[in-house]
This record gives sequence, C-alpha cells and structure tokens, in this order.
Amino acid sequence: QVQLVESGGGLVQAGDSLRLSCAASGRTFSSRRFSSYAMGWFRQAPGKQREFVGTITWNGQTIRYADSVKGRFTISRDNAKNTVYLQMNSLKPEDTAVYYCAKESSPWSSGNTDAKYYDSWGQGTQVTVSS
Repeated sequence: QVQLVESGGGLVQAGDSLRLSCAASGRTFSSRRFSSYAMGWFRQAPGKQREFVGTITWNGQTIRYADSVKGRFTISRDNAKNTVYLQMNSLKPEDTAVYYCAKESSPWSSGNTDAKYYDSWGQGTQVTVSS
C-alpha cells in the first residue's frame, strides 16, 4: 500500500506562484515501484466536483494538463525521491481549491485524465488565491 502526502499549499495573491509536492511512501513501495506509475494532480473547489489538473507518465516524457491550467502549471517528478511536483504560476482566484495527488492503478500507463484510473490519493492541500 502506498501513502501520498501533499504539501506546499497556502494563501497567496493573484499572480503569485506556489509549488506543491507529493511524496509517496509505503512499506513495500520502493522508488523503483514509484517510477513505474503515472501520477496525477486533481483539485476540488467548494461546491464543485473534483477536476483533473494534470498527469505525468512514469518516465516523465508525457505530461498532460487541463486547458484551464495549461501554460501556467508545470508537473514534474523525481523518481529517486518518490516525489511529484506541481509548479503553479500566475495563480488566479479560480484556482482556489484543495489539490490532491494520486497514483494510477496500473503501471506504465500513458497518463489518464479520469480519476477512476487512480487508486491511491493523498489527503489534499488547500490552495487559496485572493484577488
């Protein structure tokens, strides 16, 4: 079983930047296993459904973003550290949400945008952007 822990959220002003981190751990979840799975970022604003933000494949070669964040957000990963990152620039008030990272259930995936393909989720980190 894998545990995912997000960090880096906070309260910022519009136009500011934040970098979220998601660290994966588990008694049997080695870095070699982490490097086999695509990782995704999702977010959920109050009163809204959870939505896809972005995903990165196991080797980092394919990265997909939601249209709403494309050009502003960047996903990266460090497989040696079992960590995936979400760099968020030019933040807008509509980016306010709880941000979750998630691990895909199947290895070697090309990266899915649908949450149903993810089987492990972090507890989330709050990002609040004031206008």
